[in-house]
Amino acid sequence: MSTQLQTIPILTPGGNVNAYMQTVSGFDILTLEREQELGRRLAFDDDLDAARELVMAHLRFVVHIAKSYNGYGLGLADLIQEGNVGLMKAVKRFDPDKGVRLVSFAVHWIKAEIHEYILRNWRIVKIATTKSQRKLFFNLRGAKKRLSWLSNDEAHAIADDLGVSVKDVQQMEGRLSSYDLGFDAPADADEEKASQAPAYYLEDHSADPSLTVEENQWAGQQASSLQSALSVLDERSLDILQARWLNAENKATLHDLAAKYQVSAERIRQLEKNAMKKLKAAMAA
Repeated sequence: MSTQLQTIPILTPGGNVNAYMQTVSGFDILTLEREQELGRRLAFDDDLDAARELVMAHLRFVVHIAKSYNGYGLGLADLIQEGNVGLMKAVKRFDPDKGVRLVSFAVHWIKAEIHEYILRNWRIVKIATTKSQRKLFFNLRGAKKRLSWLSNDEAHAIADDLGVSVKDVQQMEGRLSSYDLGFDAPADADEEKASQAPAYYLEDHSADPSLTVEENQWAGQQASSLQSALSVLDERSLDILQARWLNAENKATLHDLAAKYQVSAERIRQLEKNAMKKLKAAMAA
């Protein structure tokens, strides 16, 4: 079947949802005979006009389903639009000779698209990934009899009813009751609010205070040993090592030092090599 079915022009909710719902409610409901005729034209002749009529006649059904998901804090227009995508997928796969009405077949595809949209957009962090978590996400709020936390008996009853573990029920209840919080503080946060960001409270398991102290002591000893070792060098050798290795900026080249001491660059390299040997020997002593 042509992939153009996904791009056939149909009504979209846009900004005025009420006007959209009023419009789609005016479309004629298809009889069984007409639905089968259109289904066969689409299946055997790749008739996009037939596909469009099938879709348009069932838009009111998408609205009905989308309204049942209004409690998730997402726009009804967006829910309807996602449901319409599911409807078009159902129309594309509809077999009129199976003896099933399109409305019964399409409900799965419409809900699947709406579910995916809600899970992607309800929170920044995806709240449900496994099959049991998805089932709980869309059923737990309806299964709870009150707003307070579930008791142990209630959690067991819901777990048995939905065919999931009690642990999954309790975890999902916690996720539904939580809210998103940025890891880092907002850019415009003052000092007090910035210090409350989660980034400031994470424990660094790789840090070991004893190792930090040991490293600091080792670094101090090395610095002290280096200073003592440098004192055994003559003035020229010391100047060469400082210019070549100890200056943080503007390190001198062999040719720079050769011009300064009026010797060859090779001679400076030899002096540098000898100075390094003396330095290593003094630090090892």
